This record gives sequence, C-alpha cells and structure tokens, in this order.
Amino acid sequence: MYNSFMLEIHPFGDFVPNNSKYLLLGSFTTRPERGYEWFYANGRNQFWSIMEKVYGKELNTKEKQQQLFVQLNMALADIILSCERKGTSSLDMNLSNITFNTQGLSDIVSKNKLECIFFTSRFVEKLFRKQFKELIKNYPNINLVTLPSPSPRYAQMSKTQKIEKYKSLLPKLSTD
Repeated sequence: MYNSFMLEIHPFGDFVPNNSKYLLLGSFTTRPERGYEWFYANGRNQFWSIMEKVYGKELNTKEKQQQLFVQLNMALADIILSCERKGTSSLDMNLSNITFNTQGLSDIVSKNKLECIFFTSRFVEKLFRKQFKELIKNYPNINLVTLPSPSPRYAQMSKTQKIEKYKSLLPKLSTD
C-alpha cells in the first residue's frame, strides 16, 4: 500500500555507454509493482516491444536491453531524479515535488559528443526545453527529436504506427 505522497528517488541512475552519440530521455520510472527492474519495466508500457520490432532483437532481459543501447552508442536516462507520486499512479501528470536530473544530464551532454537527444514523449520534451535552456543554448548542434509516447494511454497512434515512427527516427544498428 502506498501513501498518497511518498518521495521516490530514481532507483538506477543513468546508463551511459562509452562514446555515446545519442541520449534517449524519459520522464521517471514507473511505480515499483514487483520492485524496480530497469527502465520501462512496467509490462503495460510498449517501449521494449516497440524496440524489439525496430531492431529485430529479443529484448526480454536487462542485459539484452543494455547490450542494444551499447551497440547503438545510446545513453538512457530520465529527466526526473526524484519526485512524489499521487497514489499508486505512474502517470506523468501525477508526479509532483520534482527534482530534475540536472547533474546527470549535464554530465552526459558535456562528456559525450551527442548528435541527438530523443524524448519519449512531448511531456519530457517540454520539461527539457523549460528546465535545460542553458544546455540547449550551450550545445546548439544537438538535434532534439520527440518520439511517440510508448505508453498505451497514448492512443493517437497505433502500436504499429509507433514502430514505424521509431524506425524512421532512431539510429540504425551498425553492421561492423
């Protein structure tokens, strides 16, 4: 049973492979149903099933998921470092008392030659543009791209349409 509001601190930090060229940025991990596993662990979230279709790989373990991000030279992080959650909801609109992942994101951007930051929703893009204006100003050559939300609540696009959009926007796997 969850309190109405309980401060949660991001449980696993940022995943940053050496020589990252890309950053995939989400909001905050879903509430721990079976304990935190890794990013997008909520079974209802479509993220990993979309990524499986995009890259033609089975991504059913944390190790396989991390390996894909290493192969893509892509870091994975959330914009929120800590927050309170209204009830047991994992919806972004029910997050409050937010502390942003300022140091983590600043480190990722300054220590890597990023070409692109991918946002997993318009919500994340808006927060980033509002909270990280200085990073945007200091690194104007980094492309900012918003992907369709992998949440099943984002129903403006079918899952098939989301897969096609991800395929067209995300980097291809290198063949070397």
